[in-house]
Amino acid sequence: MGERADCPVILIGFSGTGKSMVARGVARSLGWEAVDTDDEVVRLAGKSIPEIFNQDGEPHFRRLEREALAEACRKTRVVIATGGGAVLHPHNRLLMRRSGVVVCLEANPGTIYRRLPRQDDRPQEVRPLLAMADPLERILELKQSRQAYYAMADWTVQTDHLTPSEVCEEVLRGRQYWLRSHLAGEAEGDELDHACDVVTATDHYPVFAGWGLLGSLGQRARDEGLSGRAWVVADASVLSLYGESVLASLQKAEFGVKSFAVPPGEASKTLDTVSRIYDWLADGRAERRDLVVALGGGVITDMAGMVAATYLRGLSLINVPTTLIGMTDASLGGKTAVNHPKAKNLVGSFYQPRLVVADVKALTTLPQRELTSGWAEVIKHGLVLDPELADFLEKKARKLLALDPQAATEAVRRSMAIKARIVSEDEKEQGRRILLNYGHTIGHGLEAATGYTRFLHGEAVAVGVVGAAMLAQALGILPAELVERHRKALETFGLPVSCSGVKVRDVMAAMELDKKVRSQAVRWVLLEGVGRPVVRQDVPAQMVADVLEELLGGSRRERADER
Repeated sequence: MGERADCPVILIGFSGTGKSMVARGVARSLGWEAVDTDDEVVRLAGKSIPEIFNQDGEPHFRRLEREALAEACRKTRVVIATGGGAVLHPHNRLLMRRSGVVVCLEANPGTIYRRLPRQDDRPQEVRPLLAMADPLERILELKQSRQAYYAMADWTVQTDHLTPSEVCEEVLRGRQYWLRSHLAGEAEGDELDHACDVVTATDHYPVFAGWGLLGSLGQRARDEGLSGRAWVVADASVLSLYGESVLASLQKAEFGVKSFAVPPGEASKTLDTVSRIYDWLADGRAERRDLVVALGGGVITDMAGMVAATYLRGLSLINVPTTLIGMTDASLGGKTAVNHPKAKNLVGSFYQPRLVVADVKALTTLPQRELTSGWAEVIKHGLVLDPELADFLEKKARKLLALDPQAATEAVRRSMAIKARIVSEDEKEQGRRILLNYGHTIGHGLEAATGYTRFLHGEAVAVGVVGAAMLAQALGILPAELVERHRKALETFGLPVSCSGVKVRDVMAAMELDKKVRSQAVRWVLLEGVGRPVVRQDVPAQMVADVLEELLGGSRRERADER
């Protein structure tokens, strides 16, 4: 039932996030019925919710809630607003997942506190679980305990700064994204290698991943309505391997084709290289109806994307990632940038591609170190957002390391789908997209502190992931056995979990320029468990220095000297 277009839209989230009002608004837009499970509980009990809690207790309320939810989920063409605690029972979570699209309405604790009625103004409307002297503290406590369950949602809307109508629009957008991901996949079948879609407020594009797709690139571009000339910006090594196939595919689809080779490596990702590409486009008289094709790894997709975003105020962009990091991270979501001597990716913009085509077979010609580096992003996705993917990587490690076509393609598709979902919800990193930066604060600091020459991106991220786990353990929110699981997972795929010869002072200085800094405080993405991310801005600088000292193998004397 869960994959029909008329299946329920189910809203979850903490009290005060607007579920009841939004359910009515979304139902009006769709011409459907709105059901509030709290209202249904009141109908079943014949008394108010405070009376149920006071007279019969919370367990009785939860039984009625399960009954009301089950009845609502049996319907079609319905938008269901659930109670804030409905996600606590595993039967409810399973039922919601199987019944329809689940959308979580999120808000910060302070926002929730301001929205909810309080004891001194409307005592009869106070939520039973918040009827206490310090409701804000209770909100913080309850929300933290439920956050992992809210993460089950297919789509999340951060409501703090949105009007009710804007929240409704975001819910409808999430439903449309979910339908495309499920129904289109069913209709088209695996033969089209459709991995996922990215659906932002302004853009919508398909993502394909499969074994041996490069020859189909030109036709896929035509299918997306693209025309004009194709300006292929490529890693020089990749161009020598796959340029003939890519150019031939585009020419077969009647694109005029030109190519520009970029020397391999992070050192090429500069404004100087971008300027040379501008000169090439200008000399060739590129027009706004033309398209840029980014062929290579993350360096190329970042840099060619920036060129496409800025030349003639925007050319169409196709990303054709040929590295594991490119496929599962850099090619999706529209982040484009080049490095600056002060920090990685300091100059850039958000600019979405029109199409992403990932040929997993290209990984077979990737240098071993590059391939190994890429697994860091896939492992990160599992640890932060998908425990099932984390388990899959551990169980299938041998096949994945051997690049078994079926296992490797599945891992790439699943990882791409995770990133697509997050960037669809949060195009410009104003909310949940920051979760994808797990390990990147330290990782980017390492890259900048070593001039972008010592580490591949995934290697630095792997060290950063362990550092983030160590910080979470130091804060008392992550047990030691999960820190060890981080290390084991990364080491299994040949990734570093520490390093030496880098000064703590240099890494910390680079982190201060990181994009995740807000109000002079670093926003750390940490874990409370696998699939249970949190964002913290209260990590003491001394704790960071201590963790870096251990992670980087520095001595106490060296740390003292640096200060």
